[in-house]
Amino acid sequence: MIDPSDAPSEGASLHAPVARLLRPLVRLFVARGITFPALTTLLRELYVNVAEYDFALPGKEQTDSRVSLLTGIHRKEVSRLRGAGAPVSAVPSAVSRTSRIIARWLADPKFTDAAGQPLPLVRAGEGSTPSFESLVTAVTRDLRPRAVLDEWLDRGLVIADGEGRIVLAEAAYVPKGGGESHLYYFGRNLHDHIAASVANITAPAPRFLERAVHYDGLSKDLAERLEARAREIAMEALQQANREAHAACETDSGGNHRWNFGLYVYAEAVPPTAADA
Repeated sequence: MIDPSDAPSEGASLHAPVARLLRPLVRLFVARGITFPALTTLLRELYVNVAEYDFALPGKEQTDSRVSLLTGIHRKEVSRLRGAGAPVSAVPSAVSRTSRIIARWLADPKFTDAAGQPLPLVRAGEGSTPSFESLVTAVTRDLRPRAVLDEWLDRGLVIADGEGRIVLAEAAYVPKGGGESHLYYFGRNLHDHIAASVANITAPAPRFLERAVHYDGLSKDLAERLEARAREIAMEALQQANREAHAACETDSGGNHRWNFGLYVYAEAVPPTAADA
């Protein structure tokens, strides 16, 4: 007869994949000074918040006792931590306006060439001439285009070419490491990728597309060539999705849903003893 305590639990089967998932995050925590006690405080708050809002029973009031049972956190601690409200991820205003303007520059046929690439723009134009000023005002009239241009030039998001036209720089596609926009998308994109994977595990059937192409045992040269080619393929796919979404939004009535289409490319040298790290 098998002792039930010896049988592997569903939670235990998650230990190895969760450890692998958390390892790069722990590297970030240590590098940025988030200590283990600070992390446990954050996790305690999150456990209580998730149990309180995501595991409430329909038509029943969520109790401290049930939250304590779900989380393993003492009821006194649960009582102290409850009621904070479900977390809302607000988009920083600077990130929101920047991303909307860049998205339009990459998607609107007025501001792209025949190949779908962003046009170099004069600072201000007459009539229907595409310009940086008309690009900004097409998205918002709350900001002066000159102020946006000065900020973007300072941040390296755009450069002026030999003719004085404004050109979208590579930095606009890849936020500067550790900056406000980079940290925002770090949280948003990882959240959505993990949320899609979790939904596919917990739902009766996979709902979201979540796939990867991977090869091991490669030479450094081949890994670098595949990484470069994957970047090209990914950018083509993202730009195409952006153009189609932009066009569709022009006639959409609006609502409370959101959509995210993301891609990632990763390559590394793997020591034989760290193949699963």
